[in-house]
Amino acid sequence: MDLKEIQSLVKLVSSSKVDHLEIERNDFSIKIKKNSGKTEVLSVAQAPVMSAPAAAAPAAPAAIADTAASAEKPAADEVSGTEIKSPMIGTFYRSPTPDKPYFVEVGDEVRVGQTICIVEAMKLFNEIESEVAGRVVKVCVDDASPVEYDQPLFIVEPI
Repeated sequence: MDLKEIQSLVKLVSSSKVDHLEIERNDFSIKIKKNSGKTEVLSVAQAPVMSAPAAAAPAAPAAIADTAASAEKPAADEVSGTEIKSPMIGTFYRSPTPDKPYFVEVGDEVRVGQTICIVEAMKLFNEIESEVAGRVVKVCVDDASPVEYDQPLFIVEPI
């Protein structure tokens, strides 16, 4: 099962009356449970996949909850623009490796299709591309932090 299929399953559970989905195959299992309108991926197990080494260890579920709570900012800190949201659950990285510069900084102009960050999910590093052309006005997530599906990563002011 690939990442797009998992994303489709999460969307399906989120938008339906189904509150629990569990799929098991020989080398893969996934459990998705919806609680009070919020969909969570409870567990995912898959045969080992070769990939680039991770810059940081995967975050614990408690750390994900702490980060989600701390990501909420007061209304006075709001910035207008188009949000670029995470297409998946994973770990957010602003640069390709720890010793390289960030893909984008606040104030940088981005174009549609430009790589702006990486989200690591299940030991796969997924390049996230900008959906809009404009100027980055806010980075919403700290580097190497866990992110949720549909969580804002950047705010871009279209130009």
